[in-house]
Amino acid sequence: MQEKQRTEIATLGEFGLIRHLTEHIELKNESTRYGVGDDAAVLSYPNSEVLITTDLLMEGVHFDLTYVPLKHLGYKSAMVNISDIYAMNGTPRQMTVSLALSKRFCIEDMEEFYEGLKLACAHHNVDIVGGDTTSSYTGLAISITCIGDAPKDRIVYRNGAKETDLICVSGDLGAAYMGLQLLEREKKVFEGQKEVNPDFSGKEYLLERQLKPEARGDIIKKLAELHIKPTSMMDISDGLSSELMHICSQSNTGCRIYEERIPLDYQTAVMAEELNMNVTTCALNGGEDYELLFTVPLADNEKVSQMENVRVIGYITKPELGLALITRDGQEFELKAQGWNPLKQ
Repeated sequence: MQEKQRTEIATLGEFGLIRHLTEHIELKNESTRYGVGDDAAVLSYPNSEVLITTDLLMEGVHFDLTYVPLKHLGYKSAMVNISDIYAMNGTPRQMTVSLALSKRFCIEDMEEFYEGLKLACAHHNVDIVGGDTTSSYTGLAISITCIGDAPKDRIVYRNGAKETDLICVSGDLGAAYMGLQLLEREKKVFEGQKEVNPDFSGKEYLLERQLKPEARGDIIKKLAELHIKPTSMMDISDGLSSELMHICSQSNTGCRIYEERIPLDYQTAVMAEELNMNVTTCALNGGEDYELLFTVPLADNEKVSQMENVRVIGYITKPELGLALITRDGQEFELKAQGWNPLKQ
């Protein structure tokens, strides 16, 4: 196997590295007046509200480079921020990227990271307009800010759910969590071995959901086409039950969701059985699906049922009725937020 070329970051320096990684970026949005190359980017939003979201990803907390390729990490880092803009019913436009790097990383590593980052941004027409790099003593830290826009009357918050609204989710749930379990299991199996050849056949979808999630801009586009404005919306990053609790808490409501309506992929169910885990628990609490959870008025039932990849899983109730999951055999269980908590170390 040919050894990969390795160029130390110090050979370019901070500004040289940023220039090297961003010099061929073409700007796509009219709102981007000026991108990378000055003290600040220049943006113009004359007729829209501006949306801003920031995520900080730390090596060892949010990702493990033992099994996450840098290109996939770049892609996912961009996607989790883009997803937040869609969750407000907005359009992502610009992004800034800041990195803290230890000496273990070289220029070729950062080229790989940026390849994934640029691929995600190209897919969603987002301009990379700036950022920063610095040194780190503890591995890799990634801070990304995504900027988007939306007409004032189209922005959707978490606090607008009303009694009788339908609760909808896009895609399927639990697959990203199962992908993580699979990668962690294989990591333990091959720990300390030089030759690592895990067999992932039949589990490709789970790996893709964990390593290369997709922000659901297609769902936002379809909602607009059908003239549906959700009453509340979030993306599912920490788990369905956790996100539902946020919506109900901020909207001062309760909810009922039905176990049999929660969308699951076949590979998720098979993997859960293999690991002796409850698949519904994985779907409720797994997180990192980056699907959209939203509520719509009952009057939109017919429209929402036309949407591919969207499932009505329950409805919003009075707050005093609490938050409950109705199981397949008709039992009622209180929903608890057992999703991932990065501060619980």
